[in-house]
Amino acid sequence: MMPLRHPCWRLPLWTATRLKPHHRWLRSFSASAVHWQMLDAATLEDRVVPHYQQSKTSSLLSLYWPRPPRNVLLMPKLHAPRVTLKAVEFAKHIYNNYPEMKLVFESHVARDIHETLPFPIYTTDPQNAPALFAKKIDLVTTMGGDGTILRAASLFSMHNSVPPILSFSMGTLGFLGEWKFDEYKRAWRECYMSGCSVPVEDLAHPHTCTAAAASACDGAPTDFVPHPAWDAVRGNGQCMGPNRTSKILLRNRLRVGVYDSRGRCINEQLLPTSTAEPDLGPPMAVVDNDNRSSPSQPPPYLHAINEVSIDRGSHPHLAIIDIFVNGHFLTEAVADGILISTPTGSTAYSLSAGGSIVHPLVKSLLITPISPRSLSFRPLVLPLHTKVVLKLSRRNRGRDLPVSIDGKRRVAVTIGMEVRVEGERLEKGPDGWRGGVPCVIRASSRRQDGNGVAEDDDSWVGGLNGLLKFNYPFGEPVEEP
Repeated sequence: MMPLRHPCWRLPLWTATRLKPHHRWLRSFSASAVHWQMLDAATLEDRVVPHYQQSKTSSLLSLYWPRPPRNVLLMPKLHAPRVTLKAVEFAKHIYNNYPEMKLVFESHVARDIHETLPFPIYTTDPQNAPALFAKKIDLVTTMGGDGTILRAASLFSMHNSVPPILSFSMGTLGFLGEWKFDEYKRAWRECYMSGCSVPVEDLAHPHTCTAAAASACDGAPTDFVPHPAWDAVRGNGQCMGPNRTSKILLRNRLRVGVYDSRGRCINEQLLPTSTAEPDLGPPMAVVDNDNRSSPSQPPPYLHAINEVSIDRGSHPHLAIIDIFVNGHFLTEAVADGILISTPTGSTAYSLSAGGSIVHPLVKSLLITPISPRSLSFRPLVLPLHTKVVLKLSRRNRGRDLPVSIDGKRRVAVTIGMEVRVEGERLEKGPDGWRGGVPCVIRASSRRQDGNGVAEDDDSWVGGLNGLLKFNYPFGEPVEEP
């Protein structure tokens, strides 16, 4: 007997008629208890762009939603069943307590979990994901390690505006992850309610109490009026208040362009490096006005949150790479490869290659050699807007060398080709900040210093000591402060 179709969960007729053959994975709702519907994310409303307010008492930004976010992208760690179960738990909590929210998943995750959720979820074809998510997603929540955050940032590598990322540390390395998963109810509420002017009573926690003591000089907009949609949230719409906002760290990215011997951008030839991440898609269409690109043209640049690398690959001989800085020849590098990194990436590949650790608020980029032949070739830290060009030397024996962007996209370059890199500008325009990856950061659990400046480095210093074991002493246990 054919299962009955419940009319409440059917796709609109106009949506069903325009679905293409590759949308066959969109399943209709069934009256049986286990079959639930996956809807097309293209039917969602366009994203809510938040405001980021500078503060006199903090080097971080404050998050203000002009109205409640509606579309959240949930990204659990890949191939981790335990994390997937936690993502289901998190999704149920949002659906039950925040009725206006729409839950979005990558297509391969949606197929795995939609039958375990008693409500519809949204997804899209992998080829459409990067462009569609940039247009529709208000907030990204990651559950995993630093690699999951990197995967989330890579989905927006073709766009200047990235949604805030709320990260839960559930992987093997959580240097970028701010929250433990058992805090997800409070962490989500703080982020969702950030900027609402109604005081909150149920967030009695040391770091939120500290934030509550902040004065009106924190730079909160004086004309901010809470949106009535917050009243739909259970708990009478209680939220953090205008001076109790989530803190945002804008992590700088690199702008990368790969050019052939005739000076043409070939970014469209950079392909995903792993079939385990099918939603990355080819970099063909760009929707940002800043890129000035049409769907038929390659984007003039891609973004990297960690690093750009060029290495010798499988070749037995060292790579020979000419490095230019702001149009001036710097050096001919003879090494296993060269890294151009962000401060965020300074604790990734660059650190393993002997590069310096740079605080994420320092606007800079790093040049780090990978196993150089010369011992006098030391890592460099340059201003953020420095233009760096990497060219294969003509003494490179005619080999092609692989170029990788955040380890997610790769292309081979030969003699005559160029890799152009510069830091992405963070700009405050009439519609808010553009550029960078906005990460939701814990408010400091400590009080302000004598000058009224909040201490924002708790998580960064804690990551150095707790995860990287910075200057870890040998032969004796480490005493907790």
